[in-house]
Amino acid sequence: MISWFFIGLVITILFTPGPTNTLLASSGVQVGVRKSLLLIPAEALGYIVAITAWGMLIGKVSTALPLLPTFLKLMSAGYILYLAIKLWRTANQQVALNQPTIRPRELLFATLLNPKALLFASAIFPAVAWKNHDIYLVHMSVFVGLILPIALFWISVGAMLATNKVKWLSQSKLQRTASVVLISFSIPISYSALINL
Repeated sequence: MISWFFIGLVITILFTPGPTNTLLASSGVQVGVRKSLLLIPAEALGYIVAITAWGMLIGKVSTALPLLPTFLKLMSAGYILYLAIKLWRTANQQVALNQPTIRPRELLFATLLNPKALLFASAIFPAVAWKNHDIYLVHMSVFVGLILPIALFWISVGAMLATNKVKWLSQSKLQRTASVVLISFSIPISYSALINL
């Protein structure tokens, strides 16, 4: 029922540096792993609410505008490509991790407003998930299950960067790797949208 393509896309996009991951890493720098764990439920709730809202809206509007899902998939593929190029170009710029202490409320709002939610709803989750409750629950459960280790990864990255003990771990390497993987995923999303035209 769950495809490996879905799992691969979710992992890749959740790993991609963005506002939520920057806040998680910042918290890891400032307060360490243990105290930062309180942020993970806020991230999960933010994504659940945002993805569900976008998905239901797309599901309702797509009956009146049948080309909308195809258009959104193409836009999502374009956004993934944009993210990939941006990540590659900014790989050597330092991310500001010295932000004020991050609380769950700030992370929740950052996740609610994260454009990745629209990407997940329009191009990653199957369209049938917005019409079938069981398929929605299975995909959302897998999605939420993937949030935990990835959020923990970003918090740990922040904590490791704070110690300066891991020389091979660099933001530049992470971003360039994510950039290449994102490009490889934008191609099949574009293709699947174009064959539906």
